Amino acid sequence: MGIIKGLEWTFDTVASTYEKLRPGYNNELYKMLFDYIPVDKSSNVVEIGIGGGQATLPVLETGCKLIAVEYGEQFSSLCREKFKDYSDFNVITNKFENVGFENDAYDLVYSASAFHWIPEEIGYKKVFAMLKKGGAFARFANHPYRDKGNPALSAAIDEIYDNYYNKYHNKKRELLTEYSEKQAADRAAIAEKYGFTDIRYALFYRERVFTAKEYIELLGTYSDHIAIEETIRTKFFSAIENAINNYDGKITIYDTMDLQLARKN
Repeated sequence: MGIIKGLEWTFDTVASTYEKLRPGYNNELYKMLFDYIPVDKSSNVVEIGIGGGQATLPVLETGCKLIAVEYGEQFSSLCREKFKDYSDFNVITNKFENVGFENDAYDLVYSASAFHWIPEEIGYKKVFAMLKKGGAFARFANHPYRDKGNPALSAAIDEIYDNYYNKYHNKKRELLTEYSEKQAADRAAIAEKYGFTDIRYALFYRERVFTAKEYIELLGTYSDHIAIEETIRTKFFSAIENAINNYDGKITIYDTMDLQLARKN
């Protein structure tokens, strides 16, 4: 589903479930990141939109000084506790757009599944100003695609979305497609407009299998689903859970993770 602007607040209402069910990123992605911009105890790093900390530990383990910016108070508290053993870790609770950062001060600024909430021009210009010469911006995200190995189940879920989700949001049915290399390349190219160079991107893949109950919990962490009025959302989720249970009780999600890298020279 596409994002609906103005729903950033919704994630914080389900912080603990989000932290439990939203996935992290694979080792190959971090290897590419750290090959591009080595990070160690001398590095100053900013993470934009820490959420439940899904992309934080591999960076903290380098020994760097890490400042995370997070709009949600519950997420901020969760991550302060989660990473309390790292003395050079700090969370600022605010929107990235509203936080004052020193210019030319950071080796790496990165954002995992969060940068799309920030207006493009504001976000890229601010990140560019924050980075040291030679510093890097890394933007990455996970793009899940519903069970392509079970078209009958997907068709049943499409009908349920028409009856509840699309009716509630006054939307037409979207044609679901897997995230493509062209989309990754187009996203990577945005940085060039704002002065970045040495632009690269890559795609990484995995599969996740959920029970019906687990999948409903996952859907409950998506902003546009949280925003549905509770009585309608309860019926919506129950219908999806029943559909999955009617098809062997499992659903497979095919993830495409994209990484975009850009440098300030």
